[in-house]
Amino acid sequence: MAQDQYAPHQSRDDAAEARYHRRAFLVMMALFLVAPYVVYPVFVMKALCFALFACAFNLLLGFGGLLSFGHAMFMGMAGYVSAHAAKVWGLPTELAILAGMAAATGLGFLAGLLAIRRQGIYFAMITLALAQMVFFFSLQAPFTGGEDGIQAVPRGRILGLIELSSPLAMYYTVLAIFTAGFLLIYRIIHSPFGQVLKAIRENEPRAISLGYRTDHYKLAAFVLSAGLAGLAGATKAIVFQLASLTDVHWTMSGEVVLMTLLGGMGTIFGPVVGAFAIITMENYLAELGSWFTITQGAIFVVCVLAFRRGIMGEFEAWLRRRRVR
Repeated sequence: MAQDQYAPHQSRDDAAEARYHRRAFLVMMALFLVAPYVVYPVFVMKALCFALFACAFNLLLGFGGLLSFGHAMFMGMAGYVSAHAAKVWGLPTELAILAGMAAATGLGFLAGLLAIRRQGIYFAMITLALAQMVFFFSLQAPFTGGEDGIQAVPRGRILGLIELSSPLAMYYTVLAIFTAGFLLIYRIIHSPFGQVLKAIRENEPRAISLGYRTDHYKLAAFVLSAGLAGLAGATKAIVFQLASLTDVHWTMSGEVVLMTLLGGMGTIFGPVVGAFAIITMENYLAELGSWFTITQGAIFVVCVLAFRRGIMGEFEAWLRRRRVR
């Protein structure tokens, strides 16, 4: 009887949450559609690539409870493969991006087989060690160009029809890729697979006792996250016509952690907000020179103290309190 008593309240909360997600998504898309006419398109394209990267990382951390310190290896390696496929192999842009995504997915499968055998800080350290191995491989491998990277990557045409040398054409292509990745992550989270991931995050021993093979679910989440991070990295390489060591360096893994925590870990829109916040700070505070790091650190301290759940986490908590009242 108690379960039946609370069921209507739960269904109303789920319906309210679904309405909130729909409205927030429409607002987000409306802003992105008009953004290139207000802001420099290349800046927004960079933020969109990092937003997709952060959403992919949030799928692993926020909903799977797995903290990876090596996610840059997927973004960076996908960028190298995509740039090499477009410049050397002469593949069309869409196939070059898919090649980079496939490489990141394969790398994610191999790394996941090793990493998911451990939990907590040991899992994080294994991913960091693997990422460092990938970094030194990228530094020494002939096809990566070493410290120079792969430069002058051709943008080509999308589907053989639309010339991507136009900033607007490139922007809306990136927006389409981001939207597809974002909706895929949303569908994963709200699928039975996503519900099992949340159960593993909350109480893995209980999930095991219910008969779920948690290692398989964690490996699947790791591979999906790696593939979507690779999609972001491959797209970024085409946008900037460059694949370099920056995207595979360990600091990039730390940056995506900050994006996720700042925006709101375990929320749908938090990583997007966090990515845009950090990219905006990097863009507009760079003129401070050596004071940039200090200023950025102070902003992070204030945000952590003021928004303990992240920006979107606190906003969604306020909405829930308002619905209760």
